[in-house]
Amino acid sequence: MSLEFCTALFGYSSIHIPLLGGYSLSFQTSLSTGPHFIERGFSSVTELGGLQRYCSHLSPFYCRTMARERDSSANFFHQKEGFAQVARWIALDPDKETSIYRKFDELAARNLLYLQSELLVLENELDQLDRSDAKSDDMNLADAIMTWETLERQYNTGSEKARVRMDLIVKIRAKLKEYHEALLLQSEIAKLKQPSKRTLDTYREWFNNPQPALGGLSKTFLDDPDDLVGLHSLETDYLSNFLRRYWPFKEEISLDDRYSIGRYHEKSISAATAIITILIAALLLVGPITGLYFVANNAAKLGMLAAFTALFALSVGLITNAKRAEVFASTAAYAAVLVVFVSGNISNSTTLPAT
Repeated sequence: MSLEFCTALFGYSSIHIPLLGGYSLSFQTSLSTGPHFIERGFSSVTELGGLQRYCSHLSPFYCRTMARERDSSANFFHQKEGFAQVARWIALDPDKETSIYRKFDELAARNLLYLQSELLVLENELDQLDRSDAKSDDMNLADAIMTWETLERQYNTGSEKARVRMDLIVKIRAKLKEYHEALLLQSEIAKLKQPSKRTLDTYREWFNNPQPALGGLSKTFLDDPDDLVGLHSLETDYLSNFLRRYWPFKEEISLDDRYSIGRYHEKSISAATAIITILIAALLLVGPITGLYFVANNAAKLGMLAAFTALFALSVGLITNAKRAEVFASTAAYAAVLVVFVSGNISNSTTLPAT
């Protein structure tokens, strides 16, 4: 091991220590920031004085270069590569948003078409066999078309015609099972949603920085968003998406050999969404009732009723995943409550005093 002393720019003095395996260490000192420790050959910087990490921002998440984990009992510079690296990054996602894979829609459709064509051929063979046996003078063959016991008995006695029919039936049964299973699996896959643009952009940013984590054809598997599927999709209402985009409490909660992503726990978003929803619901109930109570003008009351009803419908549509029918039903129920309150006040205000 040799030491190389040099003077860096901007007032840094540097000690360069070459190590085995092509790695090197540098100690830098500065009057303003104190000592720094840099692992050459790695994208990680750690300030010893403040134990802070250099941070670069990636939209929509911010991404921090990571100081490599050190284990005295293991290889000091050990890092996972390739498939192991990508698998680790996916596994460390607490909300499993990064479980994104190709669904191969075109291949799946082609496979179903192949199976369908095979069954069409087998169906045609069975139809031809039925017509041939029905015209045969052999009564046993004609009976085998209608009676399973006869077909089975002829098969067990070594009848060539019965063997051909039985083999065809077994082949159709196996192929039909394979076809139906493929249909059901494809129907389930079709229900899975595409990953959000926010998650996909972050995945691509990590995957391709500084170079693709996988080689060969695998390095392009994220290119076509229409053929990608997320195994775990989160709530997609406007409020949740807004909070995810501008959430101020992102923190580094997962480590990776290339980068550490500034993530947040989805439960924090869910809790914030629930609190905001409860507050809005309370305000939309207490606010109009209080306002309508103190307003004496009947026309103003009707105007307030219409405004609050529209605001309620807008809130339900924006902060929940309610379907159109559910929005109509909840808005009608909300309006009915306000109408009862307003009609009672109007009738009381217009009642003539008794003479």
